[in-house]
Amino acid sequence: MRVLLHTPLKPPDSPTPSGDREMARGFVRLLRHLGHCVIMPAASRVEPGVPPADAHLALERRARAQAARLVARWRALPAGHPERFDLWFTYHCYYRKPDWLGPLVTRALGVPYVIAEASHAPRRAYGPTRLGHRAVERALMAADLVLTVNPRDVAGVKARLGPGGRQARVPPFIDSTSFAAVAGRCRPANDVPVLLTVGMMRQRDKLDSYRVLARALAMLKDRPWRAVLVGDGPARGEVEVAMAPLGARVHFAGAIAREHLPKIYAAADLYLWPAINEAYGMAFLEAQAAGLPVVAGRTGGVPAVVAHGVTGLLTPVGDAPAFAEAVARLLDAPEQRERFAASARHRIAALHGEYAAARALAAALRRLT
Repeated sequence: MRVLLHTPLKPPDSPTPSGDREMARGFVRLLRHLGHCVIMPAASRVEPGVPPADAHLALERRARAQAARLVARWRALPAGHPERFDLWFTYHCYYRKPDWLGPLVTRALGVPYVIAEASHAPRRAYGPTRLGHRAVERALMAADLVLTVNPRDVAGVKARLGPGGRQARVPPFIDSTSFAAVAGRCRPANDVPVLLTVGMMRQRDKLDSYRVLARALAMLKDRPWRAVLVGDGPARGEVEVAMAPLGARVHFAGAIAREHLPKIYAAADLYLWPAINEAYGMAFLEAQAAGLPVVAGRTGGVPAVVAHGVTGLLTPVGDAPAFAEAVARLLDAPEQRERFAASARHRIAALHGEYAAARALAAALRRLT
């Protein structure tokens, strides 16, 4: 099939790194691996990023005009034209950035409509978020298939599907090859344990997570360790302020190109992220694929990718003392870290690699034809 990929939040060719971008790229790889042709015509693109809630009414009006233009263009194209498509595939649809185009275009053209990673939050049905919330509900009602990646979204999506709509699970996934290839190779023997965090430095949940991390690390000053923070963003100054009491024990590595990340993971001993309001966390998959045990906040879909007591430890979200206690437990138990590391590598390869995801996606798409 020729599949039009629509990414309301962030396109796969975005220059800004994020989990959303990596999952969009991942779905492109899966679709191509399954033999489909993926297109992203200019007529279907929207401005990336999250608009203010009070802009949604204007966005809906603009989307109706854009959808009409897209439909007219598609109908005018000759058979076999590279912009003609057989299926509309939207990656990520939620109240802050819903899919305004997909329901309109697919209904007009009679092509299947697929959404990957939609979320429905009833608490957003009122106030300034209500327009985006209603747009999500319309998209779910129109969808032929919703691919759910985060287990937390299963019930909400199921409640809003239309009469002919189906939901299928696709596990959170990564291309683990480059991470697995360096697992365990770069750690100097008898060195001070390296605690690694990889994440964008931006406001809201990310900054809150860094602040919890800083408070937790401050409780571990009596133990030997050094921390490496990989990432950058508009909140870096505030992250630096939070980490300042820890002095030179915390190293800010800045943004690092993705191709260099596997060696960064492999050189560490433990991966840390408090995960406030995290969907599931691509970095958790990367870290475990590289053989890193994890300490994380128990929130959202994180328990679906970090197995408590098997590949790492999960703590109550936002609880800095509990997080510090879990880190201390693993710092004091190198043998347990090694057991978790081995389990992490195996579990990611078996359950969260692209092979497993491709099988799930292929099975779901077959039922559309």
